[in-house]
Amino acid sequence: MKKILVVVDMQNDFIDGSLGTEEAQTIVDNVKNKIAEFEPENVYVTMDTHEGDYMETREGTYLPVEHCIRGTKGWEVREELAEALKGANIYEKPTFGSIRLMEDIRAISEKEEISVELVGLCTDICVVSNALLLKAAMPEVDITVDSSCCAGVTPEKHEAALETMRSCQIQVI
Repeated sequence: MKKILVVVDMQNDFIDGSLGTEEAQTIVDNVKNKIAEFEPENVYVTMDTHEGDYMETREGTYLPVEHCIRGTKGWEVREELAEALKGANIYEKPTFGSIRLMEDIRAISEKEEISVELVGLCTDICVVSNALLLKAAMPEVDITVDSSCCAGVTPEKHEAALETMRSCQIQVI
């Protein structure tokens, strides 16, 4: 069975930048250790990617904090993770979930048996969105979220998102 790891939005702005949290900072080493358990070609990385007009977008009206603007330091994957992610598959996404990521992983599942594990930020926004997309597309595939490698906007929202994923038959470890 092929084991796939999805690393969600481990970018500077979500760790200690404009939307950073203490909880996000504490998971960086856990995520780095998790990445080391997978072959680089089986690692899929999402990057929240916005343009300079972010504040005029629908998301910008609901979350009026500039973040992950393409080309900025905040948009970059955390430096200590970037090295570990050499050879990984990178997906820039303008919104919470990546349809292209889901389609590419589903195509793999049609050829061979796989399992998918997700880690990253933020549990209650982009992690849950990608996990639910994957589960909806591949209901028979084992999908897991490692809670020690995730952080939410708040600890309470992190726990609520984990419970939502459990309710949708996603394993939470």
